[in-house]
Amino acid sequence: MWTPQESTPNLQRPEGCKDFDLAAAYVSDAQYNRNTFFDTSPQAVRLYQLYNHRGMKIFIYLFIIVDLGLAVFEEPALIPEMPIWATSVVELICLIAFTARLIHYAKVIPHDKFWLDPKNIFIIVIISLSLIDMITYVGLKTAGHFAVRWSRVLRPLLLVNITEGRQLRRAFRSIRNALPQILYVFFLFMFSVLMFSLMALKLFGKRRLETVEGTQYFTNFLEIVFELYVLVTTANSPDVMMPAYNHSSFFAVFFIVYILINTYIFMSVFLAVVYNNYKKYLKEEVRQLVKAKRRKMLRAFSVLQSGVGQEPAVSKTHWNQLMCLVQPGISSGHRELLWSVSDDGKKGYIGKMAFVQLPDLLNIQVITMKSRPHPLKTWLPGVYNSTGSRLVRRVVQHRVFVYIYDLIILVNAVFIGLDEENPLISNAEWVFLALYLLEILLKLYTWEPRAFFSKNQFWNWFDTVIIIAALIATIANWALKSSAGYTSRQILDIVFILRVFRLIRVVDSIKRFRAIINTLIKIWPTILTFGQLILVVYYIFAMVGMELFKNKVHFYAPDSTDPDKEYCGNPLLKGTTFAKNNYCKNNFNDVASSFILLLELTVVNQWHVLASGFTTVTHVSARIFFVLFHIVVVIIIINIFVAFVLEAFFVEYTVDKSDLQTSLEKKIEELELNFSLDEPGPNLVEAIETNDDDLGPSQTPKEKPSLMFKIASRRYKTVDGLLQRMFEADLSLDDVDEDDENPTFSNPVFGSV
Repeated sequence: MWTPQESTPNLQRPEGCKDFDLAAAYVSDAQYNRNTFFDTSPQAVRLYQLYNHRGMKIFIYLFIIVDLGLAVFEEPALIPEMPIWATSVVELICLIAFTARLIHYAKVIPHDKFWLDPKNIFIIVIISLSLIDMITYVGLKTAGHFAVRWSRVLRPLLLVNITEGRQLRRAFRSIRNALPQILYVFFLFMFSVLMFSLMALKLFGKRRLETVEGTQYFTNFLEIVFELYVLVTTANSPDVMMPAYNHSSFFAVFFIVYILINTYIFMSVFLAVVYNNYKKYLKEEVRQLVKAKRRKMLRAFSVLQSGVGQEPAVSKTHWNQLMCLVQPGISSGHRELLWSVSDDGKKGYIGKMAFVQLPDLLNIQVITMKSRPHPLKTWLPGVYNSTGSRLVRRVVQHRVFVYIYDLIILVNAVFIGLDEENPLISNAEWVFLALYLLEILLKLYTWEPRAFFSKNQFWNWFDTVIIIAALIATIANWALKSSAGYTSRQILDIVFILRVFRLIRVVDSIKRFRAIINTLIKIWPTILTFGQLILVVYYIFAMVGMELFKNKVHFYAPDSTDPDKEYCGNPLLKGTTFAKNNYCKNNFNDVASSFILLLELTVVNQWHVLASGFTTVTHVSARIFFVLFHIVVVIIIINIFVAFVLEAFFVEYTVDKSDLQTSLEKKIEELELNFSLDEPGPNLVEAIETNDDDLGPSQTPKEKPSLMFKIASRRYKTVDGLLQRMFEADLSLDDVDEDDENPTFSNPVFGSV
């Protein structure tokens, strides 16, 4: 039986290690789908490795967060406004950091490539404009003049154009490329709205109908266009049709036909066209990504190849040296496992095709575990191996044990919904807590504690943290109540929330629920990419909204007796639906309120009322801001987001494992290194596992622990892996052109937004 080594040996680099550094840089680029054309000199390669270091990425993202967060302290400020010089100094430091990062990047790629890359030019423009605006703003404010920080809308674009923002750039680029086809449908949709608006003006304009507010109904063409546009979102239905419907039931036909054509047909066509075109261009992006990755690997192959066998190949020695540089953290056993998959014929070397697949192999998440005896088996072998002890362990490992505790959780759910002031109910919580603690103790008795609390056992950590936190909160609340007759509402809220969280545990016991949640967790990186996209758009609209509408609407505390509270501090809002609904807190007076308001506009319910409030206090043209936001976010981005998540969910939920994953699993089973079935099952945690779980040396010298492996899940380490999986049927990944072996190829450099 093959027994892997348990620790990573210190492999000495051979002479000419710069070639291995270069090959490692190419392989890392291929693994993480970086497409940078970098200088291949030894110094530039070292600078490039430093540029891609995790710490440097954290460094640049930290400064971007600080730069974006300045909006909290700038006028209009959420937190008491800081002096202008303080925010300016912080912004200047951020700009210096961005400049230093850009200079570092310029040092690792050829100068001609640097100036041909649009994203670099875009970053230079953003930094320059931000600096000019900052100096101008400080000067004008110091002199007591009016000034606007217009460059704040450019801040989120740094998130798009930094090297690490390639996912975001790809999303923006695909949307940009799809816009022409989207605009055709949008113009046709607007033509339909305008036609119906004209018909509505002729049908209702001369009938002297009135709305419930007493205003004239459908007498202004532009007002009709806006109202019918809102009707497409269903936000003002059925209010907008009621005056006509009350006048004659026949007029309901007009609105029914309008809703069928524009809400159901056109919006469905919008979804289809938006996603179809987005997917088409995204597929081409992924094709270029796969091609760039293949070229990177062929370049690495040309660096490492030697005349082994009858064709160019990479020997095991060179492969091991490369792996120590690319993945220094994995164990030698894991490395041997990967080699055995690549060198399936046991030749001692691998060819070009096997080498090109290395990045996909590295992106398969594998858990490495050591089998070791339970501490009690070492300390108290007689007790732990007794008949009663074995019976207890078998009971805990049995599925019925899980069902019993699921039933206990459901009974606990019933008690949560009852009155906690009842002594019977409050005392029952102690019983449930005791049962939960007993469950954890029994599991720790059954399974080795370090394995039970290993990094991949998320559910075990979840249960333990929730129960201990609930126990501490319950004890604290009981102590306060017993000592002073006082019950903290905040502590009670924490206790109740923790009790509800415990119910999530039941989901893991239902196979179908577990599969759905696992799939959602696997596509989380994709959701996060669109989250960043929405964040960028939200931030831009928030900055514009704050400049246009700040201090136009004011919020008053519920206990305020100020008469201005009735109309949100602005007499123009007196008697409006906005003021009657007490929407005063929905304003652009600070960045937090702006984001919440934009979220409400995204939901679209009552968005026309919100828009009308700001239109009333400014000008009717303010509607352009809200309509534009609806088109960009709701019609385009949200449609793409929904359709893309559905596609990704379908792929993850239905598509089988890749050939490489299957080969790796077969190799693990062939070498008898797979986890035994009586180990604590990961269930939901399969979607959140780490690639290695080396628990250190065993404390039992008599029983040398052996490494065992398990494919963590079908989750991909990068969004690019999921995209490649989605379009795998349309991509020919195996057709490696001989021309690609030419070492003078150019890595594609994707442009900026």
